[in-house]
Amino acid sequence: MGSGELSGRDVLASSVKGQGRRVALGAALGCVHQLGEALVPVLIGVVVDQAVAGRDAGRLVLWLAVLAVLYVCLSWSFRLGARAGERGAEEAAHELRLAVVGRVLDPRGGAEADRLSGELANVATEDAKRVGAVNMALMSGIWAVAGIAVSAVALLLTSVPLGLIVLLGTPVLLWLGHLLSKPLERRSEAEQDRAAGAAGVAADLVAGLRVLKGLGAQRAAVERYRRTSQVSLAATLRAARAESWQTGLVLALTGGFIALIAWVGGRLALDGSLTLGQLVSAVGLALFLLGPLETFAWVNAELAQGRASAARIAEVLSAGPAVTGGDEPVPDAVRGELRLRGVRLGGLDGVDLDLPAGRLTGIAVTDPACAEALLSCLGREADPEAGSVELDGVPLTRLDPARLRAAVLVAAHDAALFEGSLADNVVPADAADDALTARALAAADADEVVRSLPHGAATGVGEGGRSLSGGQRQRVLLARALRAGPPVLVVHDPTTAVDAVTEARIAEGLREFRQGRTTVVVTNSPALLSVADRVVLLDGGRVGAEGTHAELARTHETYRTAVLA
Repeated sequence: MGSGELSGRDVLASSVKGQGRRVALGAALGCVHQLGEALVPVLIGVVVDQAVAGRDAGRLVLWLAVLAVLYVCLSWSFRLGARAGERGAEEAAHELRLAVVGRVLDPRGGAEADRLSGELANVATEDAKRVGAVNMALMSGIWAVAGIAVSAVALLLTSVPLGLIVLLGTPVLLWLGHLLSKPLERRSEAEQDRAAGAAGVAADLVAGLRVLKGLGAQRAAVERYRRTSQVSLAATLRAARAESWQTGLVLALTGGFIALIAWVGGRLALDGSLTLGQLVSAVGLALFLLGPLETFAWVNAELAQGRASAARIAEVLSAGPAVTGGDEPVPDAVRGELRLRGVRLGGLDGVDLDLPAGRLTGIAVTDPACAEALLSCLGREADPEAGSVELDGVPLTRLDPARLRAAVLVAAHDAALFEGSLADNVVPADAADDALTARALAAADADEVVRSLPHGAATGVGEGGRSLSGGQRQRVLLARALRAGPPVLVVHDPTTAVDAVTEARIAEGLREFRQGRTTVVVTNSPALLSVADRVVLLDGGRVGAEGTHAELARTHETYRTAVLA
């Protein structure tokens, strides 16, 4: 399923089309099952007329044997049909999850705009599951149509008035059920929106739990989540009320319809138009109709919820990219020279900056917004509103974003560690745990972290690295960036949570490990800036000063205030 302009209807159609063979197989087996179900009351009527009324034991045994065979067929057809339908629903949900995750992870970004991570997770799980379930609902709907059709034919053969009642009344019931599902669809969409918002806030709070505790802001955080959760609860209750009203009204209409069939059949039996066995069959068929008609009520509810979820998935899949263009490959031999010309974005206001190849450059800022904008430009998370950024003389906008990020790695200070061992978080999946890994760990002073863990590098770090302290996480993250060994490495505040002695060791290790390769350190840390070949101060969105750390600390007051204060 591709991106671009998608609607909820497109998502539903693609989901059903992808599972068309399984749905068709399940529907065929279900139709066989419904045919058998409808034959049961017909055969019972035959037993009453030919065996019971005629007191014929032989015929009774024969028809009971036929019923036994029929029930075996019913059991297997239902089992195999339901299995095909459930597999189709799960496969469709799986494909949708892959599509949503693939869009979120697309190198050009954009899907995460104005959405919390928990909201995206909700779309990829709950909404995908609901859309996948539409396949099962459609299959069940086909079953129900087959059941009603068979019942109508059987009733027509038994009594024309009873058959006509079914043929004329069923479309009316279906139309009423569709009308009743509309409020449910609207409220289901609102419910999913509120639930996704609550999930997003919860994920946000859990991710920042350590910071919240440090600030003593737990009570405010809990209150924020309580308000969001209450809104979600109210939306869920409204959707539940809509579903209960829809189900209740559909069942009432269905019950009245069945009662009408039974009443007409009873009148015909009293007039002698029907035999006792035919009356039993007619009532049995009327009762059998209750199942397909109830199925239609369920199908309507599933379709309503599926349409609402499909619309939410379509919004994510069709979200515009954060950066456009760029399909040229990055040259194999990257020198690593970066150049910014008149760059304007966020806090940057026409920045001109040269970052020489093979050198360690420190960048200090007086406004954190400048650092964020600079990192976005260098990592091509966003393109400048004006100006250009070049790598070895080639504008980044011409380069493929995925390949560019393999050449220019921007290691953000708030990057996440993944579930698994410390080694899994440092060593690339396609690389061995070799001497280079040991060097990277030592350069980031993460080897000390390894020694402190009960199982060394094989120790699990927990979700998001929560079993580690803030300083330990920072060192592991830096070791991961160093171990990746890109031609150009940009790191942002890699030592804010470590002590001064450890920071000095990391500064020396970073310089030694990256010797001869382009490295940019965006930080106000004196220890890191002191080992840089050159330091640039961004002040007021422009380059305010350049030189060594010692020179700027001695001669530039704004630099001293930003770095040494």
